[in-house]
Amino acid sequence: MEEIRRLADRFELIEPVGGGSMGTVWRARDENLERTVAIKELLLPHGAGEQKADEAKNRALREARIAARLVHPHAITVFGVIDEQDRPWIIMEYLPSTSLADKLREGPMEVDDVIRLGIQLCSALAAAHRAGIVHRDIKPGNVLLGEDDTVKITDFGISRAMGDVQLTATGEISGTPAFLAPEVARGEDATSASDVFSLGATLYTALEGGTPYGTAENPIALLYRASSGEITPPVRSGILTPLLNRLLDVRPDSRPTMAETERELRALAAGEPTTLVAEEPPPKARKGMLVGVIAVFLVLAAAAAAAVVVVLNRDEETPSGQAPPPVSQSQSAVPTSSEPVAPPPSPTSAPPSTPPSSSSSSAPPPAQTPGQALAAYYALIPGNLEAGFATLTDNFKQNRNQSFERYSNYWKQFTAVTVSNVTESGNTVTATLTYVRASGGSTTGRETFVLVQQGGRYLIDSQRAG
Repeated sequence: MEEIRRLADRFELIEPVGGGSMGTVWRARDENLERTVAIKELLLPHGAGEQKADEAKNRALREARIAARLVHPHAITVFGVIDEQDRPWIIMEYLPSTSLADKLREGPMEVDDVIRLGIQLCSALAAAHRAGIVHRDIKPGNVLLGEDDTVKITDFGISRAMGDVQLTATGEISGTPAFLAPEVARGEDATSASDVFSLGATLYTALEGGTPYGTAENPIALLYRASSGEITPPVRSGILTPLLNRLLDVRPDSRPTMAETERELRALAAGEPTTLVAEEPPPKARKGMLVGVIAVFLVLAAAAAAAVVVVLNRDEETPSGQAPPPVSQSQSAVPTSSEPVAPPPSPTSAPPSTPPSSSSSSAPPPAQTPGQALAAYYALIPGNLEAGFATLTDNFKQNRNQSFERYSNYWKQFTAVTVSNVTESGNTVTATLTYVRASGGSTTGRETFVLVQQGGRYLIDSQRAG
């Protein structure tokens, strides 16, 4: 392909300053206005055929023109769009900056810094929503940090225009589902509410050092996890935790608006009272969500079976869902075959259920220390699941939207769990857990729990990997 150094007889391409799956970003010179600009060269879908390529190009042009309606101090301004060499080029404001994704390679941010960053992002996104513009691809890579601490968001609508984060006919996935709202991962149209979720996922990542869905070598497994809305509860978010939980609510209509989110962040920054609290999902919402998750997983499993060779019977592989209370969603959680697998133990879509009434459901006898209580809990598994379920606090169940039905179905995969190398620090317990599979083999990992005393006994209130 002939190298392009000049566009529309006006823009001189100086050097590439960024890029990704959708194209290359150039620093360029607008000779008419004598100013530096950024120009994004969009790559059309490879091998999609002429018709599909034309459709993607037309969408990109349309979305860029829509994005140009937004002018805000915390959004990269789109100046125009041109069609040259049979592909779109978006002319944008140039900001000497680094992306939030690059910054986070140095490690997580402090809560106060994330609050300040979130305020700036929310102000731009709230203005976009008022103008009828949905971003559709909020993630750390699209958040730019200027040299004067200015925060700006870029790439409005471009991911949708280019067909990003779509499952293709061959089962391949373009882009990452790590910041997708559950409804978008299931194939629904993006809305302002899904932008709110993606913002929450971005702030979560800045604080926690990993995405809410964790990681998976198999992108289909990660897309499934996104479609379920199953997240790892935040542990480093401090005063931001209640708001993050609302932003990451599996139900779009239960998330705050972007304007409400901005007000909450400003209140937190000023040390003022906030108003948003977590809500308990209604039974009907949970049941409907489960149906959607099962449907999308069956579709993804079928696509994966046609496109991916999956290694079977890997004894040392991480289980497809960590045992309750373990979540360890940040670890690889890849299905061990192309067949549908049992859903993870604590997705937000799990239907409510209560354990059957029986004498076996009584709580275990009180333990003298948190470590002893943890060992006693796993001694119940899987023989006395009613008592095991009673050892989880209401807060734990609410945060995971856990149900006894889901809990008991999950534990059918295992015959035992052994606990070793237990260390205690106050009510925090770290232990090595070995899960013995009913199908053979085992998985071992180090996990940390927080236990609380209620009614004279220790209950498990939270868990994380490591």
